[in-house]
Amino acid sequence: MGAPPWRLLCCCCCRESDRNGVDDLKLKPDAADGEVAAGDWYDLPPFQEFTFQQLRLATSGFAAENIISESGDKAPNVVYKGKLDAQRRIAVKRFSRSAWPDPRQFMEEAKSVGQLRNKRIVNLLGCCCEADERLLVAEYMPNDTLAKHLFHWESQAMVWPMRLRVVLYLAEALDYCVSKERALYHDLNAYRVLFDDDCNPRLSCFGLMKNSRDGKSYSTNLAFTPPEYMRTGRITPESVIYSFGTLLLDVLSGKHIPPSHALDLIRDRNFSMLIDSCLEGQFSNEEGTELMRLASRCLHYEPRERPNVRSLVLALASLQKDVESPSYDLMDKPRGGAFTLQSIHLSPLAEACSRKDLTAIHEHLETAGYKDDEGTANELSFQMWTNQMQATIDSKKKGDTAFRQKDFSMAIDCYSQFIDVGTMVSPTIYARRCLSYLMNDMPQQALDDAVQALAIFPTWPTAFYLQAAALFSLGKENEAREALKDGSAVETRSKGH
Repeated sequence: MGAPPWRLLCCCCCRESDRNGVDDLKLKPDAADGEVAAGDWYDLPPFQEFTFQQLRLATSGFAAENIISESGDKAPNVVYKGKLDAQRRIAVKRFSRSAWPDPRQFMEEAKSVGQLRNKRIVNLLGCCCEADERLLVAEYMPNDTLAKHLFHWESQAMVWPMRLRVVLYLAEALDYCVSKERALYHDLNAYRVLFDDDCNPRLSCFGLMKNSRDGKSYSTNLAFTPPEYMRTGRITPESVIYSFGTLLLDVLSGKHIPPSHALDLIRDRNFSMLIDSCLEGQFSNEEGTELMRLASRCLHYEPRERPNVRSLVLALASLQKDVESPSYDLMDKPRGGAFTLQSIHLSPLAEACSRKDLTAIHEHLETAGYKDDEGTANELSFQMWTNQMQATIDSKKKGDTAFRQKDFSMAIDCYSQFIDVGTMVSPTIYARRCLSYLMNDMPQQALDDAVQALAIFPTWPTAFYLQAAALFSLGKENEAREALKDGSAVETRSKGH
């Protein structure tokens, strides 16, 4: 940081910054007004309504293994990761039954937020409103939250240029929301900022939804709540600015410091207690002073004394020094979340699926038999069925014989008869029919069966690997590699236990 003393900062004497240089940022042409040009950067489908069955399937039956909420299944509204049609990755927020008692209000809110489309926010893709179920579907962000990177990092603390980029992008996200008349954001904090495939920070769309039941806007410790909210219980645009000030403190300190304590440290010029020690030597006194000054203004007790979002964008834009380095480089992550198959350990089955070696896959499934069906449908349970189910049992046995003899068309017919009865579920039968479809050059049907197998058995590596084989056959290379990666991770965890 350097030796020269810091300038004294005081909330009551801070003035509006006269900053320029936004054009020097070399952002994309649409960065100024927040719009994403058609066909530019990425392509998103329009907001849509999903069925509960679609989302149940996408999350493998809302499996515990797919929970990504910070508090796990203890969260009042649980967020799951999932895949639509085993391809597009999504995040699904499932609300508690009491959260949105009025279905019409939920739909109106979701559709309104779903009209927003911007590269600085985690965009809302759709929703589901069936019976008592209320779910939101958003883009999936694979690279954790700002809280994880600031407070719980493992190998590398976030570098100063990346911290400056985070607060600028966040300010731009809020500016876009204001331009679309969505100025109110509920409980803005470091857990609401997520990182996409390229490690660019994005503001979660979930905080734009108004909760109709309890009206709560803040769930954090009261020490971080805007003072006017404590008095009135109402959130205002100025309250969002206050919360943005707490985020500036998070970025400066690498800790979640109560604003009152941070302001005391600033007034007393006790900067060593406020600045993250991991940042030593990475920035100038002027940069640190300016960020502290902005935080002080955002945290002003009087709401009308706080800056507006646009002035924050201008001030933060002028601080950006490294605008050329992509975020994934600053975060020391592979581009686009990319990885090579050589970088992960593949089991023999995974290897066969990566090569689309259908003969090797057949040998594995034939050798494995039904041992993985334990708890769902195994050979013992088949023998316990009553005489009325004898025809179903026979169709399963005929399918097994055809599968063993590599008569895959017959295997499809027999396994389909068993599945269509619908009384029993067997992930192995779906897996065998999946391979039979692949053998008959029917990759989409094969993919559907692999998805069904995973819905029945969410931690079954075989289902992930068969998805990969089907996706490779459909020419979806990236999605196939993701399936292999997911399956390998599941298999490694199971062996670890």
